[in-house]
Amino acid sequence: MEIVTLCLFLLVAVVVSGIVSRILPSALPRPIVQIALGAAIGMVAHVRVELDPELFLLLLVPPLLFLDGWRIPKEALFKDRGAILGLALGLVFLTVLGMGLFIHWLIPAMPLAVAFALAAVVSPTDPIAVSAVAQKVTIPPRMMHILEGESLLNDASGLVCLRFAIAAALTGTFSIWTAATTFAWMAVAGVAIGAGLAWGIVTAKSAFSRRFGDDAGSNILVSLLIPFAAYLGAEHLHASGVLAAAAAGITMTFTNVSTGVAAATRIRRRAVWDMLQFTLNGVIFVLLGEQLPDVVARARDTVAATGHQSVWWLGLYVLAIVAGLCALRFGWVWVSLQFTVYRSRWRDEDDATTSPPRRVIAAMTTAGARGAITLAGALTLPLTMADGRDFPARDLAIFLASGVILSSLVIAAVGLPLLLRNLRLPPDQGAESERNRARRAAAKAAIAELERVQHRMADGRDDADRFVDVAGRLMDQYRERLDALADSDDAQGRPRADDQLEREMRLAAIRAERRAIFNLAHRREIASDVAEQMGRELDLVDARLTRFGTGG
Repeated sequence: MEIVTLCLFLLVAVVVSGIVSRILPSALPRPIVQIALGAAIGMVAHVRVELDPELFLLLLVPPLLFLDGWRIPKEALFKDRGAILGLALGLVFLTVLGMGLFIHWLIPAMPLAVAFALAAVVSPTDPIAVSAVAQKVTIPPRMMHILEGESLLNDASGLVCLRFAIAAALTGTFSIWTAATTFAWMAVAGVAIGAGLAWGIVTAKSAFSRRFGDDAGSNILVSLLIPFAAYLGAEHLHASGVLAAAAAGITMTFTNVSTGVAAATRIRRRAVWDMLQFTLNGVIFVLLGEQLPDVVARARDTVAATGHQSVWWLGLYVLAIVAGLCALRFGWVWVSLQFTVYRSRWRDEDDATTSPPRRVIAAMTTAGARGAITLAGALTLPLTMADGRDFPARDLAIFLASGVILSSLVIAAVGLPLLLRNLRLPPDQGAESERNRARRAAAKAAIAELERVQHRMADGRDDADRFVDVAGRLMDQYRERLDALADSDDAQGRPRADDQLEREMRLAAIRAERRAIFNLAHRREIASDVAEQMGRELDLVDARLTRFGTGG
C-alpha cells in the first residue's frame, strides 16, 4: 500500500509540475520543477523507490523513443542524416574516448574502465528535456529536427559503449574487434527487429480488422504494445532494444496504420499518446529528483574515495565534466557545419555562401541537455564485481551523472532563450508550398471521389437529379478551393443535420482528401509532418460528420 501511495504522489507531482512551471514568473522549465518536487517527495516520504535499471529502461524508455520515431518528420531525418549520424555516432564515440581519459585524469581514484562507463552514460542527449526548457523561446525547426534525430540514435550508441565499458571493468579485458562486431550486430539487428515487428503487427492487425471488424480500444492498445514488443524482442536476441523501439516508431509512418482506422480512433489514439508522453517524461524527472536525497546523503562517503575531504570537490568535478562535454560538442558542431558549408560551396549551391552564425553553433551546444537515458545508464552500473567486491566508484559515478543532468538542464534553460532571442534565420518557404500542393491534390481527389460516389448512388434511382445536385454543390466548393487555395475550413463547413446524402458525400470526399495527402507523403512529395497536420484537421471533420450520422 505504501508503494502505491508513493506512486500516486509521483503522478500528482507530475501534474503539479505542469501548473507550477506555467505560473512561476521566471518560467522555470518543467523538468527542473519536476526534479525539485521529486526531491521534496524523497525527503519527506518514508518509502524509498529502489529503481531496477532494467525495469526502468523497459517501462519508461521504449514508448518515448517509439513516439519520437513515429512523430519526427522523416524528410528532415533523411535530409540531415549526415549531421544526425555525425552527432549520434561520431560525437558519442569521441565523447566516450575523450571524456573517459579526461575523467580518469581528473579523478585518478576512478578506474579507467569506470571513467569510460561514466563518459558513455553522459554522452546521450535528451531533446525532450530541451523542448521542455525551451517552451518560452522558438527553436528553429531544422535545429530541433537534428536534435530529435540525434537523440533517436545516440541513446543506442551510448548504451552500447556503456555495456563494453562495464564488461571491461568486470573482466579487465577489452577487444576492439569484438566491440565493433557486437555494435554492428546490435545496431543492424535492432533496427531490423523493430521495423519488422512494427510492420508485421500493423499488417496483421489491418488484415484482421478488414475481415472481422475492429474497435478503438483494440487499435490503441496495439499501438501501445508495439514498442515493448520491439524492445523485448531485440533484447532477447542481444540486439539494441533502444534502437528497435525507435525503428518501430519510424516504421509506423511508412505502414498503412491509419488507412483502416476510423478518424475518431485516430483522434483518441493521439490523445492517449500525448497523455502517456507527458506522464512518462514527468515520472522520469520526478524519480530523478526522488533519488537525489540518497545520492547527496552518500556524497560525504563518496568524496572520500576521491582522496579529498570537502564535498565541494564533487561540485567542481561536475562543472569540469560539463565544461568538457560542452567543449567537445562545440568543436564537433563547428567542424561539422563548416564541412557542410564547404561541401555546399563545392556543389555551387545558392544557400551556402556564408558560414553559420556562431549563435547557432552555441545554441546547438547548449541544447545538449541530458535526461532519462543518462539516469538509466548510471543506475545500470553493477553493485559488485565478479569476485564479490563492491563495484569501484559506483556512487561517485551516479552522483556525477546526476550533477551533469541538473547542470545541463540549467544551462539549456538559461542559455537557449538568450542565444535564440531575436535570432534571424532564412524563412522556410517549403512548408507552405507543400501545404498548397497537398490542398490541390486533396481537392482533385475529392472531386473525383464525389463523381464516383454520385454515379454509384444515383444508378437506377428515379430521383437521380437530387444526387447530381448535392454532388455538384460540393464539387463547386472544392473547385473554388482550387481557384483560390482557400483554407480547408472554408470548404468543410458544417452540413445540415437532416441531409444524410450530403453527409455521406462529404465523408467520401474528406476520406479521399486524406488518402491523396498521405499518398503524396509516401511518395515524399510533401513532408510527413505537413501530411500529419492536415490529416488531423480532416480527422476532426470526419469524426464530426460520423457522429452526426450516428445521431451522437
